[in-house]
Amino acid sequence: MAERVEASVTDGESTIEERDRELMREFEERLDQPMDEEANMLKDMNKEKGLSTLMLLRLSFQSLGIVYGDLGTSPLYVFYNTFPDGIKDSEDVIGALSLIIYSLLLIPLIKYVFIVCKANDNGQGGTLAIYSLLCRHAKVNLIPNQQRSDEDLTTYSRTLVAEGSFAAKTKKWLESRHSKKRALLVVVLLGTCMMIGDGILTPAISVLSATGGIRVNNPKMSSDIVVLVSVILLIGLFSMQHYGTDKVGWLFAPIVLIWFLFIGATGIYNICKHDTSVLKAFSPKYIYLYFKRRGRDGWISLGGILLSITAYCGQAAFLVNHKEHYKDAFYASIPESVYWPMLIVATGAAFVGSQATISGTYSIIKQAVSHGCFPRVKIVHTSKKFLGQIYCPDINWILMIGCITVTASFKNQTEIGNAYGTAVVVVMLVTTLLMVLTMLLVWRRHWIFVLVFTILSLLVELSYFSAVILKVNEGGWVPLMIAAISLLVMFVWNYVTVKKYEFEVHSRVSMSWILGLGPSLGLVRVPGIGLVHSELASGVPRIFSHFITNLPAIHSVVVFVCVKNLPVYTVPEEERFLVKRIGPKTFRMFRCVARYGYKDLHRKDDDFENKLLDHLFSFIQTETMMESDSNYSPYSFNHRQDSRDELIRNNNNHGRKDKNMVMFSSMVDYTESAIVPADSPHSAMSFSQNYPVEEEEEEEEDELEFLKICKETGVVHIMGNTVVKARKGSLLPKKIAIDYVYRFLAKMCRANSAILHVPHETLLNVGQVYYV
Repeated sequence: MAERVEASVTDGESTIEERDRELMREFEERLDQPMDEEANMLKDMNKEKGLSTLMLLRLSFQSLGIVYGDLGTSPLYVFYNTFPDGIKDSEDVIGALSLIIYSLLLIPLIKYVFIVCKANDNGQGGTLAIYSLLCRHAKVNLIPNQQRSDEDLTTYSRTLVAEGSFAAKTKKWLESRHSKKRALLVVVLLGTCMMIGDGILTPAISVLSATGGIRVNNPKMSSDIVVLVSVILLIGLFSMQHYGTDKVGWLFAPIVLIWFLFIGATGIYNICKHDTSVLKAFSPKYIYLYFKRRGRDGWISLGGILLSITAYCGQAAFLVNHKEHYKDAFYASIPESVYWPMLIVATGAAFVGSQATISGTYSIIKQAVSHGCFPRVKIVHTSKKFLGQIYCPDINWILMIGCITVTASFKNQTEIGNAYGTAVVVVMLVTTLLMVLTMLLVWRRHWIFVLVFTILSLLVELSYFSAVILKVNEGGWVPLMIAAISLLVMFVWNYVTVKKYEFEVHSRVSMSWILGLGPSLGLVRVPGIGLVHSELASGVPRIFSHFITNLPAIHSVVVFVCVKNLPVYTVPEEERFLVKRIGPKTFRMFRCVARYGYKDLHRKDDDFENKLLDHLFSFIQTETMMESDSNYSPYSFNHRQDSRDELIRNNNNHGRKDKNMVMFSSMVDYTESAIVPADSPHSAMSFSQNYPVEEEEEEEEDELEFLKICKETGVVHIMGNTVVKARKGSLLPKKIAIDYVYRFLAKMCRANSAILHVPHETLLNVGQVYYV
């Protein structure tokens, strides 16, 4: 009987505790409400401006150099990589040409032009852009910092799935486990890392193949001279990147146009002069005959054919009658009278092909930084007119060193071509997997259509993959090594970033504790504005409690600032800042969330601090006008303030009845300074005693003028100087990842203050140690 009574009492206490937690959770939420209303006020204020016809033509002309440059340089090396050991039968050339034609038809044209290019994020492409699209349609982001207010952005486009549909089931399956979200991210990062490897291999093979033409008229020239010339050209190419994509694109676009005209004319010339029968390669039967005749060697040659993108009929016609020129088919096939002009244009085209992948690598790194998957590096916006034209000095020199190392080490096109082919085919496979999810979640296509696309794509791409995997020991290991290093960096950085965010969420301070301190926060309020930076978009960050428990003073105005990146390509300037008040007016505490897309940059001339304060002043003016409007809706700022006051009064009444109802947070990992006993004079229950609510109704000086005076007095940025360490008892791989790899990367990368261009004289770092 006694046991039953004891169990009943225990159950009753448990029920009371659960009720108390629920009441306190509601109390916290009401004190620090979401920013949905503030976001709604900004909705529809921004209208995207379209491009004029003239501007569209200008960008199209530039794309010749930046995009199609990489597509047009393949004739320099494809046949050499397809037949590295020579050509034994003329029919093999026809078979290889037939493979090239149908590979171009199936992969670049049908798959990429007609299908993959439609899976763009407002015109942005790449694995991370598709990942951003998926993050908006399913909760697969590992950093759960998105709020309902973010969905009101004009650039936050998404489609809703019908309940019970196959897309809804796929979405539920993908969101069900953390391991599935992480597996998706690893697949995305693998494709991204291979693209970074492409940024190293493309300049190496393109420039080396172009400069190799100087040996056609000088057969006795040493290959070391060709390598030396290639290295000098590569240094020149990377040294001019700081001028920006806009200028470089204008410089190279005419070269590519001339290049396409040259190779087109040369192709027609060779077909007419050497062998018009090569056109029979358009019949797919020669693919069958090619594999039947060459067997395993024919299958392995797919790795060289994979490098093909443009037309090769002219070179094929030449090789049918000149098999001995398999190494230098391109230069040997052109008329002698145009040899030197073609060599110059080919070298320029190689520059263009390299520029395409270099520019793409910059964009990929920028996207990875925004997704929390890469250390913060310096990113320079090179164009005032076009968003997304950027330059990364650190990445630029890393790519240059990588290109020079690959060129000087291999000294020939074959092994570099094998490496390049491996990178390309892995990116193709990753793209296919991401397209499956895009078709289901974003486009909501029928699963049968998705299945057909998947089978056909994998049938072709796995064939190429099986060919390049046989060449891993012949250069194919290079992109795998580059990808492994890049993947390690990205995965560790993202893993610790997620752990840091989770730690901050669990250790944030209770708003009731803050209110219990009274308007002075238990400190001396000195003139000025304190901007407390944190990753949190809601709640009071741990850094603030650490600050006020170790220093005797705090600024008259405190603004909690959260700079967060969203899975959108850009956030319009008019919708970037969300501002709201925290607590009663006399506390003078606010929250500001600055939102950025993965193409947005923190430019020095943006003047982040002034823009933030301007939005704060605008918020005060709007709030004042709304409070003076007696007909304002019940969701006005005034009503919300009254709701907070009423909530505090109700909480006080509850507190008088039962002290057990005083709960300051259900979160864990609190510091001692953030824990306040129930009977403490600083508790929220004694709020009415230490700070009567009626004081809010007293006459006060104009708040806007007060804020302006505080701004003139001085603005201080309070940032956390955080050291992350692995918890005691962590496994060895985790300790190595956090205590060594991440710590090294953190020391090498840029600080948040540098990203936001915070002057050193206005910066105050608060040291913290996170055990994750």
